[in-house]
Amino acid sequence: MTSQLAAPTESLATGQRSLADPSVRYPLWPPLTEGCPVTSTDSVAYPVEVDYAYDKLPADFFATAASRPRGHERWAPLLPPLDAPGLAEGGTPLLPLEDGVWIKDESRNPTWSHKDRLNRVAVSAAAGAGAAGVVVASSGNHGASAAAFAARAGLRCAVITSADVPPAVDAFLRAYGAAVLPVPIEQRWALLRRIVERTGYHPVSNLTPTAHTGHGFGPEGYKTLAYEIFADLGTVPRAVFVPTGYGEMLFGAWKGFAELVRLGYAERVPRLYACEPAAGGPLAATVRAGAITHVPVGPTAAYAIACPVGGQRGVVALRESGGAPVLVTDEEMAAARAELARSGVWAELSAAAGLAGLRQLGRVDGEGPVVCVSTSSGFKDRDLLASGPSAVVDPEDWAGVERRLRG
Repeated sequence: MTSQLAAPTESLATGQRSLADPSVRYPLWPPLTEGCPVTSTDSVAYPVEVDYAYDKLPADFFATAASRPRGHERWAPLLPPLDAPGLAEGGTPLLPLEDGVWIKDESRNPTWSHKDRLNRVAVSAAAGAGAAGVVVASSGNHGASAAAFAARAGLRCAVITSADVPPAVDAFLRAYGAAVLPVPIEQRWALLRRIVERTGYHPVSNLTPTAHTGHGFGPEGYKTLAYEIFADLGTVPRAVFVPTGYGEMLFGAWKGFAELVRLGYAERVPRLYACEPAAGGPLAATVRAGAITHVPVGPTAAYAIACPVGGQRGVVALRESGGAPVLVTDEEMAAARAELARSGVWAELSAAAGLAGLRQLGRVDGEGPVVCVSTSSGFKDRDLLASGPSAVVDPEDWAGVERRLRG
C-alpha cells in the first residue's frame, strides 16, 4: 500500500498508453479519440488508457472516501482532469436482490444511466482542450448524457441519431439544448467526422470503423463503479455481470478493481461477465476467433447494447479477470427486467442483461457476493408506450375493480 501523504484533490494522471502495447506512451494532452496511432492497423484500431502516479495516492484514500463530496470529485486523483462541472454523478445504490446477489442501480444517475460516469470525464476533456462543443453518435443514453454535461459546462452539443429515433428520445436530447441530427445509421460516423473536422467539436463517441476505440479519457469514469462496489460491500465480489455493448464500462470496472489490487486494498479482481444480446455478440465472437470480429446484428429490442463490433477494451477485461461473455436473448432479458421490477427497480431491457446473464449461468464458482449492474431506467425503452395506457375503470363496477386488483 502507498505511504501516507496529504490527500490530493487534483488528478494524478500522467499520460496515455496503448492497450495493444503498454510501452507505447503519449503525453496526457491532447486526449486521443481515435486510438493509438502507432499500434493500430488498417483492420484494428487499438484504444489508449490513462496512466497515473499511483505512488502519490495517500494510504487512506479509499478509507476516507465518504468524507469527500459526492460525484467524480470524490475520486478525482484517479481520474483524468475534471475541467467541466459535474452533476453529482455516481454514488448509485447497491441493492440486495436475494441472498448473495446485489443490483448496482445506475438509473439513479443524473440522466438515468451509467453513461454519466463516462461523460463527466469526456466532456471535461473537451473543456480542457478548449473545444467549442462536443459531438456524439447515439440514439439513447450516451447522447442524452453528453448533452446534459455539455449544457452544464456551457458547451454546444451535437447528437447524431438514427433516422428512426423515438420521439421521447428526441425530446430528451433537445431538452438540454442539443442539436439533434437524425440520419441513416450507416451515415452517422461519416457525418460525425465531418463535424469534428469543420467545427472543432470534440468527439465523445467512436470515430473508427474497424473496431470501437472511443474516447481516451471517458472510460476512466467507469472505474468509480468498482470503487463504489468495493466500498459498499467491504470486499471484492465473486463476480460482476455487466450489460455490454462496446465494452467500455466492462473495461472501466475491471481497471477500477485492478487498481484496488495494485494499491493494496484488495487481493483479487472479480470475474467479469460480459452480457451481450444473442442477436449480435461481437465480444463473444472475438473471444471465439481470437481476433476482433464484426458480426451481423439481428432483430433485438436491446438496442442500447446491440453492436456489430467491439474492441480491445472488452478483450482485456475478460482476459485479465478470468471472466467470459454470456449471450442473452430478448426473452431472458425481459424475464430479468420483470424480476427487477418486482423488487422495485424499473430497468431498460438492455439494462437487465446483467441479471439475465446470471440467471442463465445459474451459479458462479467461488466465494463472496455477486453483483449485477443495471445500467439505465425503463424510461429509455423504445417500446415504452407500445401497450397503451391502462383502461379506465368504472368506480361503481366493484366486480371490475376486483378483477383489476387481482390482475
